[in-house]
Amino acid sequence: MRYSIATALLACAGSSAAQDFSNDGNYGAPFPDTVYPGFESKNPVVKEGAQSNQTSPPKYPSPWGEGLGDWAQAYGKAKSFVSQLTLEEKVNLTTGTGWQLDSCVGQTGSIPRMAFRALCFQDAPTGIRFTDYNSVFPGGINVAATWDRGIAYQRGVAMAEEFKGKGIDVALGPVAGPLGRTPEGGRNWEGFSPDPVLTGYLFADTIEGIQSQGVMASAKHFIGYEQEHFRQTAEFQNYGFNITEPNSANIDDETMHELYLWPFADGVRAGAASITVVCSYNQVNNSQVCQNSYLQNYLLKGELGFQGHIVSDWLGTHSGVASVLAGLDVSMPGDSTAYHSDDSFYGANLTIAVLNGTVPAWRVDDMAMRIMAGYYYVEGNTTRDEINFNSWNYDTYGYKHSYVGDDFGQINQHVDVRGDHGRLIREWGARSTVLLKNVRNTLPLTGKEKLTAVFGDDAGPNIDGPNSCSDHGCDNGTLAIGWGSGTANYPYLVTPDFAIQSEVLSKGGAYQAVLSNGALDSARSIARAANVSMVFANSDSGETYIEVDGNLGDRNNLTFWKGADEMIETVASECNNTILVVHSTGPVLLEKWENHKNITAILWAGIPGQEAGNSIADVLYGRVNPGAKLPFTVGKSRKDYGTDILYTPNQEVPQIQYEEGVFIDYRVFDKYNETPTYEFGYGLSYTTFNYSDLRVTKIQNVSDYVPSSGWTGAAPTYRNFSTDPADHLYPANFSRVELYKYPWINSTNLTEASADPHYALPGFIPENAQNGSAQPIPKAGGAPGGNPMLWDVIYRVEATVTNTGNVVGEEVPQLYISRGGPYDPVKELRGFQRLSIEPNCSATFVVDVKRKDIMSWSTVEQDWYVRNSTKKVYVGSSSRNLPLEGMLS
Repeated sequence: MRYSIATALLACAGSSAAQDFSNDGNYGAPFPDTVYPGFESKNPVVKEGAQSNQTSPPKYPSPWGEGLGDWAQAYGKAKSFVSQLTLEEKVNLTTGTGWQLDSCVGQTGSIPRMAFRALCFQDAPTGIRFTDYNSVFPGGINVAATWDRGIAYQRGVAMAEEFKGKGIDVALGPVAGPLGRTPEGGRNWEGFSPDPVLTGYLFADTIEGIQSQGVMASAKHFIGYEQEHFRQTAEFQNYGFNITEPNSANIDDETMHELYLWPFADGVRAGAASITVVCSYNQVNNSQVCQNSYLQNYLLKGELGFQGHIVSDWLGTHSGVASVLAGLDVSMPGDSTAYHSDDSFYGANLTIAVLNGTVPAWRVDDMAMRIMAGYYYVEGNTTRDEINFNSWNYDTYGYKHSYVGDDFGQINQHVDVRGDHGRLIREWGARSTVLLKNVRNTLPLTGKEKLTAVFGDDAGPNIDGPNSCSDHGCDNGTLAIGWGSGTANYPYLVTPDFAIQSEVLSKGGAYQAVLSNGALDSARSIARAANVSMVFANSDSGETYIEVDGNLGDRNNLTFWKGADEMIETVASECNNTILVVHSTGPVLLEKWENHKNITAILWAGIPGQEAGNSIADVLYGRVNPGAKLPFTVGKSRKDYGTDILYTPNQEVPQIQYEEGVFIDYRVFDKYNETPTYEFGYGLSYTTFNYSDLRVTKIQNVSDYVPSSGWTGAAPTYRNFSTDPADHLYPANFSRVELYKYPWINSTNLTEASADPHYALPGFIPENAQNGSAQPIPKAGGAPGGNPMLWDVIYRVEATVTNTGNVVGEEVPQLYISRGGPYDPVKELRGFQRLSIEPNCSATFVVDVKRKDIMSWSTVEQDWYVRNSTKKVYVGSSSRNLPLEGMLS
């Protein structure tokens, strides 16, 4: 049976899948302590926080792109193109052709008449998934550990060079969601940091790097996708959990703006062409994200002025008309309710919806315009390479339509796109390694130690091969990347065992290794004789569709895996010069090892990619002086973080209350004055630094903030089309590929064609959803990223940083600001800079403070404002080491 998009919605009537068509509940009631411009509450009370089963208000119509900011030229080119398209050709742009039915993980229909080949969407944020002769880059969490915006941009450039070389149009990354609400979150490593400012800068820089090479960045996952558990109904029903809908992240308005939406505003301002909406993987306030009109229409397209297109995560579309009117532009991979289904919520059903009037013509025009504007914004002035790989078969010859075995021929050209990226990956891996402990200057080593010993599973190879586990869904050998769709195949993987052994042997030393955590007797004997012992331990995580050692994507704990703790204890009890190296996808509890007298050094190396061994050797042996800083907090206990994964459903639709508000990671440690093992922003060097001479300058002649106002133009339409169903039937003698998603209809009776007698049901369409008249501009909107005045520089903060040691080193001074409100965090990161400083020399740390950096969100005014409170600034080397303090006038 072919479902119509209307049927799909009505089939969910009364369930959370369709809630945003009738959701008139509050989006987190205005807090009693909300402060508006010109008013200061004298008797603040505790905030209500996120409420169970809360809902989002409906927001219609879906805003149409107008070429805001620097998008005008791209919109002009898109208009010229879209004006020539038929209805079917516009629909073809919006619809994936089906899972495993084309070369890429997601592929739209083509427009042969206009010589426009299909758009190719491909994972991943760490390299190209499902290909060969590509690189595996360090995870986003490692980029965050560098605190280096230049590296973020360069990594984006390098990844895009590879994507472009394979003929890919849209790279499905970078990641700002999950942000990292819980330290156990399975996909945190794909993104950057639980701090929205650190993430926002690196997210934007990565987008700019990717798009500089003519590849569209699909910034993801929008929004509230903070855990793997219960992200998909069928997935967790298969795991034995009784849930009827994906989990609902219940987030209040203030927290949404001041935390989770913040980096997406930076990404939109940077020109992201595409936003991947994770609608199947979670709900927000009890509405599927890809049909949550508040999130898509109001926040993303309205308030943030997003000019590109929104694409669903794969199988993230839960409806047709509901999703279209709520702002979703592209449905991927095209299948409706399951992979390899014979129907689609878009495709022919979108054609029917336009013909029967449930979707206005201007809306499908806007969908096509947003897609093509993104294309011209990024790819319009570059040569577009042909798709030269096949995601489903690495052989040279095979079936183009893999799943149905159709169209045999050459499907892979095995193009080597790596260039010199291995050199860069090695450098970035070393520069993202955080030195946490270094007693008696144990590091750097000389390589001439009489006997060097290396221990642990994590030091060695996966004996079945580095790519033997699908999407790296195992924890065998050294951990250089997490698991799931965010991964890529290794062209090679340099292990620590290989790199350290090569180093030692080149210096004439002796070397032994025990690469099994279970070989404790051998480890004990070798450690007793060693001059230096290095123990490698890891903690892995990934995506829920793969279960690893009982971990359903999210980690079950914050401890080491595979018995590594026993190996560490065994070695350290025998060798008084033991070095611990940590590969992990997030925080691991290290308090015991920080206090162990025989553990003389600890390094966090994260997930550094294919050059993992060389990167850590460069740091251990002093070729690279560590300058990285922790992008998260390492607590003494799990409970100190204040948040956790919901591991067991609390309702048939699991409800996750974000009651902590903005207090995640270091903010919650500060709030309750908990002392961590290692604080956010912490990291040592082989040299030392001194901070002095804080200077705060107020920028003169900056205009006062003015909320945006005025109205948009009316929704434009391009090229009329026949409303006669006979003109939209399949072309005569057309040869169909089985299961392929096409835009044509199969009957002149629209009800029969869609098998839906209810598409004209009274009250089906939300109020205002079809309204194409001019609409008011949100106060906080007006341009990509939001009101442009939010980015006005209003202060400049400077400080002097001096290298007081004997070797050149890199330091990351950090600026924190206290906004001063009764429920604000104690301090919040607002700026940073990685500086390279020669011995006995100084450098100037400079941060421009933007207006937004000191503003708060008003839930009633729906705009930003500056609270009338004392605002302090702090500068130092970490969130807990801030020797310089000043005031903002």
